[in-house]
Amino acid sequence: MYSRAVVILALKLVLTPALIAAASIAGRRWGPAVSGWVVGLPLTSGPIAFFLALERGTSFAAAAALGSLAGAIAEAAFCVAYALGARAGWPTALTAASVTFAVVAAALQRPALSLLGLALVTFVTLMLVLRFLPRTGVTAVPVPPSRWDLPARMVIATALVLAITESAPVLGPRLSGVLATFPVYAAILTIFAHRAGPAPAVAVLRGLLLGLFAFAGFFVVLGALIERTGLAVAFAAAIVSALAIQAGSFGIGGLRAPPTPPNIPSDSQQCLQGGNSRE
Repeated sequence: MYSRAVVILALKLVLTPALIAAASIAGRRWGPAVSGWVVGLPLTSGPIAFFLALERGTSFAAAAALGSLAGAIAEAAFCVAYALGARAGWPTALTAASVTFAVVAAALQRPALSLLGLALVTFVTLMLVLRFLPRTGVTAVPVPPSRWDLPARMVIATALVLAITESAPVLGPRLSGVLATFPVYAAILTIFAHRAGPAPAVAVLRGLLLGLFAFAGFFVVLGALIERTGLAVAFAAAIVSALAIQAGSFGIGGLRAPPTPPNIPSDSQQCLQGGNSRE
């Protein structure tokens, strides 16, 4: 009979890459904004919270939920910093966004807000950031993904889950929850979209912000219920709440797939473009 530790490790190694693969494929099908919206769901931090609850108990998971809510605010700051630096290229934008995330996440470790207070601050922050983020349309033709793109996302996702859950006793619940929210997958999607220009990169970030409403709803419900109702009921209610909010944000955000470019051979397309430029 397998030990509990082996079963948990197997879940980490199977569930996490499967979730990230599904999100990545959906993003390729429906465009950069939708890909950001999909990864706004707690695809990493949700499983991490589940594993923390199994390994450390419901009280630890409830405290981690507060950290994840604070992390959503840090993710919003990440989006703003990246969007402001997008015209300078993705290395500069990513560096600025990562530093901003770290600063905001560290600052949010000190205030002792209640779950409801932190939830209010989180939702207000998301609405303000979404309101003032540049509204740049996606006009570039998507760049085909490389062969290693999807496997790399799956490997990084699994490594992040393993690293955070294994280091949780040292980090503590709040810091574990915050680090679990670092937008690794959104960063990967944004960098990839940035190869076609700043506009698609900003579209990914805007989709991410819309998805973070469901993310925040998930952890508000989880933090409120997990110590009272237990693991199964709390996670079921949190998942239902997140999916309901996510469905609503899709309609409100006006997310839709970009128009399919015409199937024109590359040489012919270059000729057409050259001809247009001479007119």
